[in-house]
Amino acid sequence: MATTTTNQEHQQQGNTNKTEKRKPVFIKVDQLKPGTTGHTLIAKVLNSNTVLQKGRATAASNRLRNTRIAECLVGDETGTILFTARNDQVDLMKPGTTVILRNAKIDMFKGSMRLAVDKWGRIEVTEPATFVVKEDNNLSLVEYELVTVAAEE
Repeated sequence: MATTTTNQEHQQQGNTNKTEKRKPVFIKVDQLKPGTTGHTLIAKVLNSNTVLQKGRATAASNRLRNTRIAECLVGDETGTILFTARNDQVDLMKPGTTVILRNAKIDMFKGSMRLAVDKWGRIEVTEPATFVVKEDNNLSLVEYELVTVAAEE
């Protein structure tokens, strides 16, 4: 004998399997460490310098594909770090803007840390922050050395 369920019963059953979204844990700039990912933080953009702007034709289409990269100094009340903005991100990272960086990661560039948001993350412009940026603690000025540790046998 087949059983039938109404739409309402079906929806109620579906809610039991639904996973709850995790609340983002906001961290401060001075907590960032090399090789880490999944950071959510609120930061003010202090400046933005375009370091690469070039257009190239793609093989798949005759359109010109622009590549833009800007280094932006961002920070909060604990310190600052260079953020690498790519393409459309460059337009969001205007000096004076407060942004929420979601699922950000730390890339290493010439031994120093750079903050970045890839396709798995998001940049949101938000209300102006009330904090004063601590500009004398730039984490991108700290140079790290890659040390390989031999496995013990």
